[in-house]
Amino acid sequence: MSEQAAGSASLATGTVRLVIVLGGLSAISPFATDMYAPGFPEIVTSFGTSGTAVQLSLTACLIGLAIGQVVLGPVSDALGRRRLLLAGSGAFAGLSLVCALAPSIAVFEVARLLQGVAGSAGLVIGRAVISDRYAGARAARQLSTLSVIGMTAPVLAPVAGGLLLGVGSWRLVFVALAGAGLLLVAAVWAWVPESLPVERRRRGGPRTVLAAMGPLVRRRALVGNLLVVGCALGALFAYITGSPFVFQDGYGLSPTAYGLVFATNAVGTVLAGVLFGALAGRVRLGALLLGGVAVTVACALTLVVLLGTGSGAFGATWACLFGLTFGFGLVLPASTTLVLALGSDAPGAASGMLGGAQFVLGAAAAPLPGALGRTTALSMACVVLACVLLSTLALVALARPWRDDGEDEDEDDGEG
Repeated sequence: MSEQAAGSASLATGTVRLVIVLGGLSAISPFATDMYAPGFPEIVTSFGTSGTAVQLSLTACLIGLAIGQVVLGPVSDALGRRRLLLAGSGAFAGLSLVCALAPSIAVFEVARLLQGVAGSAGLVIGRAVISDRYAGARAARQLSTLSVIGMTAPVLAPVAGGLLLGVGSWRLVFVALAGAGLLLVAAVWAWVPESLPVERRRRGGPRTVLAAMGPLVRRRALVGNLLVVGCALGALFAYITGSPFVFQDGYGLSPTAYGLVFATNAVGTVLAGVLFGALAGRVRLGALLLGGVAVTVACALTLVVLLGTGSGAFGATWACLFGLTFGFGLVLPASTTLVLALGSDAPGAASGMLGGAQFVLGAAAAPLPGALGRTTALSMACVVLACVLLSTLALVALARPWRDDGEDEDEDDGEG
């Protein structure tokens, strides 16, 4: 093998390793968010609390994810990516153990909040690393890979959680998460080099770096895409928090069977991600985004109509939720790529805003299926529909995907 061929093979191997680690970093927070979902009824009994209080522990984690991404994204533009990835992964492992040993629901919820902050480093900085290294269609394909992993994780996490609950209590889930955090520390140390050279870092300290978000929020298309994906993620988390009660209490499934339902839905997400990756560069991102939002609205509306008329059998509910996850599998990579392209002058800040919008809106929607005291299939479906309709409104009023991809509007930016 020639030196040039050997160098190319080494580069390809390094790229594969990098994407694997970034994929793991993208997956760990969704796993932390959803892996314990099959154990919700057991946690209610363990702490002697209510279902709504347990759902709020998910909200706490989502708030932590939002805060962490908003702060750590732009800060990484100043300090670099690698050291924050190492610190975040280590803190995530430690806080997962605190969750496993929590003596009360109050301690558990505080630990979940901080666990979300720590886990956010992998999400927000992973996207920034891709933005540092790639552009155009290649960036879209790499982000699509991370999106598939990030979208599959919330759906596969309850499967893994259900399997662990078959051999131990809900606390075992958080012990497993701690072990995963330690593996990520080792993987980042070995395979993730610094992607932001010192000469490309922002100057002026944290305040100046955080101020980089100011110009971004004045870009209408960017804000529109943030709201599109944020509201869609709200629908997804309403589905995730509501579904353990719907499928286990309403339809009588065991935790393991509930996990298998989610595994099937993961196939829809993966198929959507593969389709997006194949079409990226050949079909406009705006068209893919529009198609994904249309699918989510159609499936959510159908589910509400079926449940409202008493026709919401188990199979029909499952099919509609499969379609919802498929549609979101198109929405997430399309809107993510558009946001990072529109904010390419401050990739860490843009990535932080993206994560903040997603998880703030996700946190707001997560406890809503049980807000009236009891989570039902119809209450979950109504929250999901409301979220996807808000996503559609943002698409039409702000994102406007029929315009050229990445086009910004001078009148909205205040630039001449």
